Amino acid sequence: MSTTVDSATSGHTKNVSGADLLRGLRGLGKDWRILAGVVPKMIPRPLTRKESIGKTFQDAVAKYPDRPFLRFHGESMTYRECNAEVNRTAAYLAARGIGRGDVVAVLSKNHPDVLICMLAAVKLGAIAGMINYNQRGSVLEHSLGLIDAKILLLQPGQEEALDSVPVAARPATVIDFDELEKSRADLSPDNPAATDDVEAGDTAYYIFTSGTTGYPKASKMSHHRWHVAMHGIGGMGVRLRSDDTMYAALPFYHNNALTIAVASAMRAGACVAIGEQFSASGFWDEIIENDATAFCYIGELCRYLLAQPEKQTDKAHSVKVMVGNRLRPEIWDEFTDRFGIKRVSELYAASEGNVGFVNLLSIPKSAGFTPLKYILVEYDEDTGEPKRGADGRVIPVPKHGTGLLLGQINKRAHFDGYTDPKASEKKIVTDALKPGDRWFNSGDVVRDQGFGHIAFVDRIGDTFRWKGENVATTEVEAALDANPSIAQSVVFGVAVPGADGKAGMAAVVLADGAEFDPDAIAAHVRDTLPKYAVPLFIRVVDQLEHTSTFKSVRVGLRNQGYTDTGDDPLYVLRGKPGTYAEFRPEYLDDVVASAGAKVTS
Repeated sequence: MSTTVDSATSGHTKNVSGADLLRGLRGLGKDWRILAGVVPKMIPRPLTRKESIGKTFQDAVAKYPDRPFLRFHGESMTYRECNAEVNRTAAYLAARGIGRGDVVAVLSKNHPDVLICMLAAVKLGAIAGMINYNQRGSVLEHSLGLIDAKILLLQPGQEEALDSVPVAARPATVIDFDELEKSRADLSPDNPAATDDVEAGDTAYYIFTSGTTGYPKASKMSHHRWHVAMHGIGGMGVRLRSDDTMYAALPFYHNNALTIAVASAMRAGACVAIGEQFSASGFWDEIIENDATAFCYIGELCRYLLAQPEKQTDKAHSVKVMVGNRLRPEIWDEFTDRFGIKRVSELYAASEGNVGFVNLLSIPKSAGFTPLKYILVEYDEDTGEPKRGADGRVIPVPKHGTGLLLGQINKRAHFDGYTDPKASEKKIVTDALKPGDRWFNSGDVVRDQGFGHIAFVDRIGDTFRWKGENVATTEVEAALDANPSIAQSVVFGVAVPGADGKAGMAAVVLADGAEFDPDAIAAHVRDTLPKYAVPLFIRVVDQLEHTSTFKSVRVGLRNQGYTDTGDDPLYVLRGKPGTYAEFRPEYLDDVVASAGAKVTS
């Protein structure tokens, strides 16, 4: 599955030109000194080297002892103060038998103790298991079973989550932050000797996948990969200075906050301002209160901010750079113009992935480039696996094409995998271009923009094929959400008997006081989307659930399709130019008929 996509069909992305590169290079300006210091640190070195997150933090403490490191609810802790608390916590853990390779689970909303506990664990060579505080019941039991933690550190107020799993499934020792604070108060503030023995290849912490298509998997984040993010993204992309403040409202069980935001700040001796949780209405107020000059994001966060009524404070902030992924190209200009964002350090990375891209040159609507080896290939939409040609090899897409991203596994690009070896093995593609080669299957569809740059399109499963074209669900969602009568939408593909590919279907929540106007909605999507991307089914629902990192949970809706919608109103596109009519089974003939010839406009 592949296609050559122009700006109209790929969410308004464009090809990167030589002029874009020149503008980007000129824009680096005074950041050349930062880049010059980072490049040597990107040279591959043995995984046995004694380089760890804990040691890097100690180096930052020595260099910036009195600079603020963590800020929460207006209170700041310096690098020196945080290090003392980290060391006391490490002493507490060591006294309870925690050492190299042991797992310390952390279950908490955003709070300084989350970072203090993580740093304490990794200083001992232990592994921090960063638990999603929204998990309950069998899902939480499954996650705890994956990591086999010896101890769990718990934020007061999160007991209800732990109570949802059997006692036998919980770690043997559970202590909350209040008790931890009392217990560590009189312990040593000195750096633990164990930190000197931790190797770059050791696992530092576990990050759980979202679990939108099944139980979560625990991906391994090694000290080495953390340092790659610190230099490659923090140093080359974000480029903070010691007087900067990075605001992080994404949860710390998410790599954008725990890895990218923290590493970017620590590299520069900058401050991390912790948002307890994301609030679309209060986001910019917190940015202003913390005098933040940077923040981390994911694309859905940006969409929620744009949906807020315009306020005078939209530009009354000091932000000079935002870092994250999946800022959709169709809202890129609107977002940066409305909120006065000077630079977007868009990136592509995955929790378990071995290849990352960063927008070093600040090229709009691009995830940037990587020095690592990768290919874009045709893929099977149902299995998510690369298609193979007659020679048994994968099929690369043409220049400026769209395809499945594979990252070569080699000495420069390690694949740490999951705690489950079988899950890890499923992500590896072998014999792709030649016998014996190994590649990481990202599960992501991206577009080649030229000059080594890519643009993210969607996850496999979040794209579908109709009329011979790839349809990105998020592009259709953006079009629907732009209609004032629709508050929110989720789009997916559904199989229709007698038709090739999958027909587009949307579940929508109407805005307060709005009614579904079939003619107006049909006219709107016809005007804003390519013909093949116009949803053929629309289901009106009362609400849509989300994961805590704002990913729409579309799997259940896709499984229900158009046959299991309960009492929800369901509409189907009929006629020419087409309008929505209340669904009847016989109207499926119109859907099948519409799947005929490939449409290119």
